[in-house]
Amino acid sequence: MVTRVPATSKQHSQQGADEAVLAKLGYKQELRREFTPLEVSGLAFSYTGVLPGIASVLFYAIPNGGPVAMVWGWAVAGPFIMCIGLAMAELASAAPTSGGLYYWTYSLASPRCRNFLSWIVGYSNTIQTITGVASVNWACAIQIAAAISIASNQTYVTTNEQLYGIYTALILSHAVLVSLGTKVLARLQRLYTFVNLCLCFTIIIALPIATPLKDRNSASFALGSFINLAGWPSVFAFILSFTAPLYSIGINISLAFCMGTDLGSVLNSPIGQPMAQILYTSLGQKGGLALWCLIISTLYIVTSNSLLVGSRQTFAFARDGALPFSRYLYRINGYTKTPVNTVWFDTACVLVIGLLAFVSTAAINAVFTIGLTASYVSYITPITTRFAFKNDFKPGPFHLGKLSLPVAVIAVSSMIFMIIVFFFPSTPQTTVQEMNYTVVVLGGVHWFKGPVTNLTPSITDACRDGNFVSEKEQRDAELSVSVVDV
Repeated sequence: MVTRVPATSKQHSQQGADEAVLAKLGYKQELRREFTPLEVSGLAFSYTGVLPGIASVLFYAIPNGGPVAMVWGWAVAGPFIMCIGLAMAELASAAPTSGGLYYWTYSLASPRCRNFLSWIVGYSNTIQTITGVASVNWACAIQIAAAISIASNQTYVTTNEQLYGIYTALILSHAVLVSLGTKVLARLQRLYTFVNLCLCFTIIIALPIATPLKDRNSASFALGSFINLAGWPSVFAFILSFTAPLYSIGINISLAFCMGTDLGSVLNSPIGQPMAQILYTSLGQKGGLALWCLIISTLYIVTSNSLLVGSRQTFAFARDGALPFSRYLYRINGYTKTPVNTVWFDTACVLVIGLLAFVSTAAINAVFTIGLTASYVSYITPITTRFAFKNDFKPGPFHLGKLSLPVAVIAVSSMIFMIIVFFFPSTPQTTVQEMNYTVVVLGGVHWFKGPVTNLTPSITDACRDGNFVSEKEQRDAELSVSVVDV
């Protein structure tokens, strides 16, 4: 006779196994695990923003290769991105913990430099998550402005003050949403996934059907026409197009067939967003506005999930005493059981970053490449330390075997190359206002004088009082976290 094990028992058993893995890494479980595997997949899918991602940054691909960059860029960049994913997956499999990037660096680097390297990684990753929220939130504000332009038949122009007002309202609404209990956030992922999938298929299938014949492109143009409007040499322009998402290949192909041949007018449309102009031309004012509003809703979802992920990264970094005000940030709300303090800390940072809009358009757009560059720094370091220093790395369930080193070399080399590319302005003829200031901001990061990295299982009472104790004392300290009642 077969005895059926209740689902709740299996869940508790899995949670116990997960807690045991964390204990081996020196941590205890502090955040509730309410996400099912489907909801985790939904979070990852909506976080990447397949459709809203390309809608926000299509202006990187159109002037730097046009149809060829949109359709074939994935074939060139895809293998390198896969190597990055594989190298990171090995590390995640060996040590699956929140804030894993700097934990891996600390565990694998030499004792002489592991504090500094792990702090650089954690700080870069924190910058990446916060600037990521800021860039996506700004893109959402821009898309709302584009919707207003479509509704007014391209007569209304939004000012910077109005854009920042929309930006502020959006991020405050996200902060309230992400402060809710984990179970509520987990259930929302199912809705988010459904909306994203439906909208992707709508663009891929419905857009070519609805586009007038005069605006449909031939296969030779959509699949083989290289258009360089940026002014860079063709090869370098094609590489710059990698800044746009390459995973939305189906949507890119649909757009390439439906955007017409006059890409200059699409890029410089009064609407301000190339994809919004394509929808406006193909579907008319009402149809284009309806579909564009749905795209805005999915970008809103991406921003919420970005803040969700970013607040957990900030919480993890504060857990180890590596951020200013760690004693206040490392707290779980007693009612929602979520890190509310880090949610609102990230929100405050996002509001400050948004003020760059009053400096110049290039300054606020640089936030996007700052996030990409910071993320690559946080990826390169742990992958490199695994092989550059003598350590006792123990592979997890996922391991590449003899391919680990060559995959890591390809991953690190490609990321270093792309970091250099991210420092270049969008056109070779640039001005002080239009210059790419990513390198200036990251230079400031390098010289930042923050608290000494404290990669231990907890923040001890001494740390909370602002006094850092020895590493041995920190390792021996018991695990703890503050719970604040509302």
